[in-house]
Amino acid sequence: MRWEELDQQPCSLSRTLAVVGDRWTLLILRDCFLGIRRFDEFEKRLGVTRHLLSDRLKKLVEYGVLVKVPYQQRPLREEYRLTERGLELHAAVLALVSWGDRHMADERGAPIQHVHKGCGQVMRPITTCSECGEAVGARDVRVQLGEGWSAEELAPVLPSAG
Repeated sequence: MRWEELDQQPCSLSRTLAVVGDRWTLLILRDCFLGIRRFDEFEKRLGVTRHLLSDRLKKLVEYGVLVKVPYQQRPLREEYRLTERGLELHAAVLALVSWGDRHMADERGAPIQHVHKGCGQVMRPITTCSECGEAVGARDVRVQLGEGWSAEELAPVLPSAG
């Protein structure tokens, strides 16, 4: 499968990766969640070329993850803000950060701690079942065909469906 074809796959992960699946996009999202909004700030923090940054920001706007909002009229200057769709990526970004804190940190530990505003405690994300509230891990989930999909359509991504 080619990178350019990911958004055509019958797989939600593939389609998501088509939007946010490269390292620069994930780092842009990280910075968005840290409050960075302006092109020059992204460029300075990430050390990425203007062309590449512009391309990634354009894609995030195109897919509704970010929206451009004017902060100055003369000359027109815009900043990038997370949309509701973009804010929904927080759980995924936080899960990646948490994995990195556990498996990639050095002897000093996690470089940034996430504090739950509600209780004031340093927290780590957990996945819970939306129906019963129990914690869910990889061994606690099975997959099945979604409504409207056939086993033939999903054969490339769901081996047991073929």
